Amino acid sequence: MNKTRNFAGIDAKLCKKDTAKIWIQSIPYDGTSTWGKGADKGFESFLFAAENMELYDIETDSEVSKKGIHILPEITEKESPEAVFKAVYARTVELLQSNKFLSFFGGEHSVSIGIIKAHQEHYKNLSVLQLDAHADLRDHYDGSPYNHACALHQASKDTNLVQVGIRSMDRSEIPFLRKSHCYFAEDIFGQTDWMEESIKQLTEDVYLTIDLDVFDPSIMPSTGTPEPGGLLWNTTIEYLRKIFKAKNVVGFDIVELAPIKGLQAPDFLAAKLFYKLLSYKFHTS
Repeated sequence: MNKTRNFAGIDAKLCKKDTAKIWIQSIPYDGTSTWGKGADKGFESFLFAAENMELYDIETDSEVSKKGIHILPEITEKESPEAVFKAVYARTVELLQSNKFLSFFGGEHSVSIGIIKAHQEHYKNLSVLQLDAHADLRDHYDGSPYNHACALHQASKDTNLVQVGIRSMDRSEIPFLRKSHCYFAEDIFGQTDWMEESIKQLTEDVYLTIDLDVFDPSIMPSTGTPEPGGLLWNTTIEYLRKIFKAKNVVGFDIVELAPIKGLQAPDFLAAKLFYKLLSYKFHTS
């Protein structure tokens, strides 16, 4: 659904493609999810929530929307997982030539495969930081390596992958899991030392991929597979603030928002999270 609209209702002059410092790429694909559907509807709910969000960020004493935020036309490819991968990869390669700060909004987590591949080719010695309930390390699933269950498999081979919040995986993923770089949700619950430890494992350039099911279902039930025992808001943003302060976050995606009719708080969480990430990125720029 390609609508001409401004992010969070900000002034149109701040949303122009050429002058905006931040671009948002929507990829409303939900073709391989295996339980709860609806991630293809997430972007519209996210935008509606953002229109009702305060644009001054108390924590950073900033209003990052003034940097300019432009919404790109969505990627409409849906024919097959392979076709979606190719389309997303090609678009990301193109976007990386823009000298803009790139953000992406799913869709299901399979959309990240092409995004990460393009970033890995663009940045030498890239780290990928995955916040997720699921390891997503299968080499293939349901006949395809471009399934949502395979979202980080290639990244585990081609990048320095650090995983946080994991609490569900299949035995077949164990050979691809780097245990020293995986912070299981049950191990970090009530702890803080894992934050600095994981940051030390990252290289300077970091791509951030956030599956919203990393959050506990008590605050984020609107995902395809809500796993109990997830992260809470203040812990997560404290960690993300440290990441942006210590490293050069080169881009990020947020995926797996599957809106529930009549329940708007999770949509607002996604909008607030997106805006927080931008605030952390730009408040010292």
